Amino acid sequence: MRPAMTLILDVFTIAAVTVGVFFFVIAALAFLRFPDGLTRLHALTKVDNVGLGLIVFGLLPQAGSVMGALKLICVWLLVQFSGAIVTQLIARSTRREGQEA
Repeated sequence: MRPAMTLILDVFTIAAVTVGVFFFVIAALAFLRFPDGLTRLHALTKVDNVGLGLIVFGLLPQAGSVMGALKLICVWLLVQFSGAIVTQLIARSTRREGQEA
């Protein structure tokens, strides 16, 4: 690759990862700020999914091969599915018990 293209990809990676980390910080603040467990779960899952998506999107140009890029995407999808399932289970349990977590 040409040096200018490498520089552009590096700047893109830094920008996307920085914005993704910003979303994680916002999620941490929301976790501390929101009043009950259900709103905390909602905020964490939404913001964490966007944050991790941006980080993976930023790291894709740095992946050395197509296989490396596919692994990054698979990790992101695994986190998406597991986050949705765990959030549903926690919310259902909280509602059944009538707790305000």
